[in-house]
This record gives sequence, structure tokens and C-alpha cells, in this order.
Amino acid sequence: MQHPYIKEEHKIFRRTLQRFLAKECLPFYEKWEEDQMIPRSFWLKMGEQGYLCPDIDIAYGGSGVDWGFSVIINEELERVGSSLIGIGLHSDIVIPYISTYGTEEQKQRWLPLCAKGEMITAIAMTEPGAGSDLANIQTTARLEGDHYIVNGQKTFITNGIHADLVIVACKTNPQAVPKHKGISLLAIERGTSGFSRGRKLNKVGLHSQDTAELIFEECRVPKENLIGIEGEGFTYMMEKLQQERLIVAIAAQVSAERMLELTIDYVKSRKAFGKSIGQFQHNQFKLVEMATDIEMGRTFLDQLIAEHIEGVDVVTKVSMAKWKLTEMARNIATQCMQLHGGYGYMEEYEIARRYRDIPVASIYAGTNEIMKAIIAKKLGL
Repeated sequence: MQHPYIKEEHKIFRRTLQRFLAKECLPFYEKWEEDQMIPRSFWLKMGEQGYLCPDIDIAYGGSGVDWGFSVIINEELERVGSSLIGIGLHSDIVIPYISTYGTEEQKQRWLPLCAKGEMITAIAMTEPGAGSDLANIQTTARLEGDHYIVNGQKTFITNGIHADLVIVACKTNPQAVPKHKGISLLAIERGTSGFSRGRKLNKVGLHSQDTAELIFEECRVPKENLIGIEGEGFTYMMEKLQQERLIVAIAAQVSAERMLELTIDYVKSRKAFGKSIGQFQHNQFKLVEMATDIEMGRTFLDQLIAEHIEGVDVVTKVSMAKWKLTEMARNIATQCMQLHGGYGYMEEYEIARRYRDIPVASIYAGTNEIMKAIIAKKLGL
């Protein structure tokens, strides 16, 4: 099926990116998983080729292209492995806060470095005691003269170890009513006094994607690092979370497609009782069911991407896609591992990695239960 947002230049771009990843990423990915870190050198290579932040304006180091190019980058990175999701977070989740709400000085100072891969970004919302309930974050930022003094702790932060610039959600007005009106966003740079990293978190999956705790103790942040307007941070996050959830849905869809591809190849070659296990009707029916779910997911997702690029309000549909496609991918991972038999439980088989990488997609960027609550509200329930 032809994606409605794909043109010939996108196809050429995809082929070029695939060649780049085949040379610079795929041969090293398993080693990165063992080392539990994607090297900064790969980020720099991505930046050199224009694969970071392609949609930001040329004046700030981007290519000024449509978001379809970002979709292709996220898809091809996911086909290599889910641990590369931090790159999409950098380009398509964090950078839009700066390009949309940042001052001209902030854009000129940070965006060119981000596009080159010389500055890696993260966004810090989640806290040890506050995940989905963002209005109740406890990290505070009080203004003293020309600086905000930040105190608090963040956890589960993607790119937490590598990050040179972190956009931090904090309470600038703890007495605000309603609570979310007191939340602001501050950009905190590596080396800022009072900013330190906690543990690099040991996860079930996504082994080479660095996830960390961030600690702020009387951290002095110049007031010029405020993103947008004080007190509007919650509104900004609610707006930008739509693209974040779409990125997660894209990754889940591609992961499901890859797992089916791996499994079809496996059942054709694996023999049992004198024939390939792909010839058994039960297995055929399982594969047919998965292929149908994947095809329907891709059709819905592509239309959703096209609407997002056109600027249509996709809050309801993107919430549907996020929960439905991540649940689909998790179910497919289970079934594909089962069809691999004992080999599916072996680390040398890609399906094992996919099986442990996919479950978190139903948790981050808002749990699937939160997605259903959003949809229910949009339905007037």
C-alpha cells in the first residue's frame, strides 16, 4: 500500500538511510546492546548526514523538510532495533518544544548543535512519585534574581546519561489553582551547578538505550532558559504529547511488521514431523490473524500520520493508535516467540530481543489506561 504522505523524494531518502544504517548501525547494534549504550559517535554520524531534526528550519541547521522524512527515520531505526528510540525522542519529541516555544536566542544557541548530534536532548517529566499524574509533580523552581533554583528528582528519563540539554517540568508556583497552572518548563544544560545524574537504570529491555535518574539540588538555572511562558508548561506538554504518542505508535507498528517477517521466514525453514511448521493449519491461521491485524494497523496509522502532517487535530485518533498498536505488538511478540519454539527464547534470535523490548511501549508516553481515559473523555463519557 502506498503511504498517502510519501512522495518520490521520500522513497529516495529511505533507500539512502537504509544504506547508511546497514553500514553504520546494523553491524554494531548487538554490541551496543551488550555494552548497554549507543555511542555518541553514532549520533554524530546521524547528524553529519542530516538524519537528526530534519524538519527544523535551515537557518537552525535542519533541512526544513516535511515531517514525512522524520516518519521514515523513525521507521528505519525501529527496524534495526527498539533501543534507538532515543534518537526519535531527541528529534521529534524534545526539539519541538524549542522550535515551537523557544526564543530566537534559544533556537540559535541550541538547535544547530542538536541537528549536528553535538548536543543530545531529553525531557524530564516523570518522577519517583508522579508518572501519569503530571499535575502533581514535586520538582520545584523558585525564581531568585536572574536564576531559577530547582530542587527535585526525575526518573525513567530517556537519553538521561547522554543528555546535554534536558527540558524539565517543574512547579514554579506550587500554590497555583488548579495545580497544573503552576507548571513551567526549564531547559537545564549539562554542567549546571546542582544538576547530577543518578543511576543508569537496568531495564528488562531496550538495553542500549540509556535511561537514568536525574537529580536537582539547589540547581541554578538562568531565567533565560525558561521555555515559553511561566505557568504554561502543562499546556505545552499536552500539545506535544500527541506527536510523542504517534512516534510510539509508529515504533510499535514497525516492530510488529518486523516480528511477523522474522516468524514467517522461520516457520518456512523449521521442520517438524516431516514438513515445515508453516504448513500446519493452526500455525497458518495464527500468522494470517497477525498479518491481518498488522495490515489494518498500518492503514489506520498511515492515515493518521497524513492527518497529523496536515495539522488536523488527532488527539482522539492518536490515543487510539497508541494503545491499540502497542497492545497489538505485544500480543504479536508473544505469538511469534511461541512459533519460534525454544529458539525464540534464545538471545541470538532477534525475536527474543523484540519480545522483551516491546512491553514498555504500552507504558511510556502515557499508559494505555490513560489513553482510554482520554478517548472516553473525547467521546463525551
